[in-house]
Amino acid sequence: MTAESELVDAVTRSRFEWTIDTQVAVVTYRREGQTLWLDHAGVPAALGGRGMGSQLVEAVLQTVRRRGERVVPVCSFIATYIARHPEHADLVASD
Repeated sequence: MTAESELVDAVTRSRFEWTIDTQVAVVTYRREGQTLWLDHAGVPAALGGRGMGSQLVEAVLQTVRRRGERVVPVCSFIATYIARHPEHADLVASD
């Protein structure tokens, strides 16, 4: 995350929002109790190719950890990110 950006949990929209230079990157989710089903990560094309998607997912996972919640990574990008960063594997809800 950059100094001028902040991750916001827009609960009424069921998504995390990260605004950078007037562009909004998002991770959408469905909540079931203390578990978030992370459905989609999206970064505007204007921000593409700079690692913003990875930074966004990292910020979301850190927020989930601070809250004591768990995730189900439905989005393939998020699932791949967690697989490549095993320090977040403990956040994945088990069946």
